[in-house]
Amino acid sequence: MGDFKSVKIDAGKGGWGGPLTITPTDDRPYIYSVTGGGIHPVAARIAELTGGTPFDGFKSSVPFDKIAVAVIDCGGTARVGVYPMKKVPTVDIHGASPAGPLAMFITADLFVSGVKVDNIKEV
Repeated sequence: MGDFKSVKIDAGKGGWGGPLTITPTDDRPYIYSVTGGGIHPVAARIAELTGGTPFDGFKSSVPFDKIAVAVIDCGGTARVGVYPMKKVPTVDIHGASPAGPLAMFITADLFVSGVKVDNIKEV
């Protein structure tokens, strides 16, 4: 059983949404990085502070219901809405706001954007 901690993630400059409080659990341990090029520094910091398991979502996948938080790099309308639609808290490193066909799912309680490492704080 994991010994998980919580973090608070605020929107960065030009960002939208949040703040999100993320606490991995034994059922939802994954800090899912879907940014290309391995584990993004934002995902690595969340994993480091919470004790969650960093996971490269481009190399493999896990079920949505196992993800504590998804870290994405979408400035458009595709991935930005997929994870919130599945009720997965979502952190976008770009300053995106609700847009596109999935905009109705992008809510401040599930989504925060413009996030840099400095926007992640221990609770």
